Amino acid sequence: MAAIGEQIGKDIITAMKAHEADKLTTLRMVKSAFKSREIDKREPLTDAEEQSIITTLLKQRRESIEQFTKGGRPELAAKEEVEIKLIDAYMPQAASREDIATIVAGAVAQITKDNGGSKPSPKDMGAVMKVAQQRILADGIRADGKLVSELVREELAKA
Repeated sequence: MAAIGEQIGKDIITAMKAHEADKLTTLRMVKSAFKSREIDKREPLTDAEEQSIITTLLKQRRESIEQFTKGGRPELAAKEEVEIKLIDAYMPQAASREDIATIVAGAVAQITKDNGGSKPSPKDMGAVMKVAQQRILADGIRADGKLVSELVREELAKA
């Protein structure tokens, strides 16, 4: 396992010794998600893959909070909120709007260069998003997909 998985393993032991049941349950769930993907893949996970799994788990928790809030179950929404805080601690710091805007501008410039100098139009959003997401992954930073999409749309509208 890579660094995130190792840290979670250590924190599970710490949580067991401290009798922190909620933290222990959450961390075991994350470790289980890692192990499941590792078994499917048949080789150890990379840091990027672990981050991807954690991102998915966070997204699931946020969607659950929304559903529980709509359904009038604030106690379950609060439980999910606690899990988000525990899981989010293992993610790298999220990139600022300016950092993402710089990456998006670079992605647009790359697409422009690849198209022989013609600036991409809003129809090219998928291609620009793909390049931007690859750059974000390569830089090892965390970025909200909605924000990236919004910034790509703004950049392409400037054409």
